[in-house]
Amino acid sequence: MTDKRHHWRSTRARVGRLSLLALVPALALATACGGDDSSSSSTDDAPETTLPDNAATGSPIRIGLLSPEGGAAISLPGNREAAEAVVAYANANLGGIGGHRVELVTCATKEDPASNRDCANRMVEERVTAVVVTASAFGDTMVPVIVGAGIPYVVANASSAAEMTTPGAYSLTGGYPGVLQGMATYAAERGHKKTTIFVLDSPATVVTANSMGKAAFSAKGIELNVVPIPAGTPDATPQVSSGIGSDVGAVAIAADPTLCTSVLKALDTLGAGQDKMLVQPCSDPSTVEAVGDALDGAQVFSTSDLTSDDPEAVLYRTVMKQYAPNTELSGLTYAGYQSTLGLVRAAQGVTGEPTAAAVSAALTSARNVPLPVGHGITFSCDSSVPQLPALCSTDMVRVTLRDGVATDPQVTK
Repeated sequence: MTDKRHHWRSTRARVGRLSLLALVPALALATACGGDDSSSSSTDDAPETTLPDNAATGSPIRIGLLSPEGGAAISLPGNREAAEAVVAYANANLGGIGGHRVELVTCATKEDPASNRDCANRMVEERVTAVVVTASAFGDTMVPVIVGAGIPYVVANASSAAEMTTPGAYSLTGGYPGVLQGMATYAAERGHKKTTIFVLDSPATVVTANSMGKAAFSAKGIELNVVPIPAGTPDATPQVSSGIGSDVGAVAIAADPTLCTSVLKALDTLGAGQDKMLVQPCSDPSTVEAVGDALDGAQVFSTSDLTSDDPEAVLYRTVMKQYAPNTELSGLTYAGYQSTLGLVRAAQGVTGEPTAAAVSAALTSARNVPLPVGHGITFSCDSSVPQLPALCSTDMVRVTLRDGVATDPQVTK
């Protein structure tokens, strides 16, 4: 853990409000490990596991769920459906939380400041014991309201400064900063000394890449060159050409699917042979279809493995098949599952009356909790990353794209 601490030197002010790109790990419409349509739903020959018979019998514990649904810009009903499946699984098979039956109090966020603030206030009015947020760009709006009321706030992938730095907030994974750290680790393993990252040109995105990204790469002895590209750029050849050269061993892309496509096409046109490191949206089906073979061998950094025979991936498919059989398993569905089951697992140590304070104490004291669909990653919410104390893990899942399909999941520490 000491090595990780050295890599994460950033103040809350330098983090700032992360823009849309900061939501790349959280709100992309396809995940690196679950984007293959052929494996997006349960099949009869997919491995399954037997769920234990352990029904919750204790008094109810009310958990709030905030999930983007019904908004003009984004709607992910699968997030809520996956969270509901986890609650059914927890109550029937895991003994709930510490023996207490879980009751879900849901609020659909429309991904605008007013709606998200209203949902946060409703959680306080409902006196829930904890709040799970599946994915949102408005953590800075919601965290002060929820945590300010003494209610623990749990999210799978942090995407805002408040979600990364506020005591009482818990991000089960490292979010966008974790992606940068994972890329640095991989580049070092490959022996590269210089890497260029092409990023969406927005102030917060560029600042994050220049601060956290450069710090993570520098700690590995690698020079990181940050090349911003405006959103919607149809031909990124000029910017890509300026960012590659004989001394650049690897290129990274942190952008939405449209910009990923533009950069990948430019790399292909220029005959760039560098190792490719991508964020989840770059494995979107639209990008795969547009660039074809240009993605072969690329490394995609994620926080989930949905399709392998790893026990966590098998459990995911089993739980969803039993409790949400009509829900699509690909895309961001896993975020509702990962965040909700992560809370259930981490809070099992709650003792006495399951108050918000008791759940918060259980979360803080939990150690090496298996991350749902995390391919062996564990998390500990003990504030061990000094400047980003709300991050519970910085490990990532890295997969290799072959013929547009995620293969060979590996954990990058």
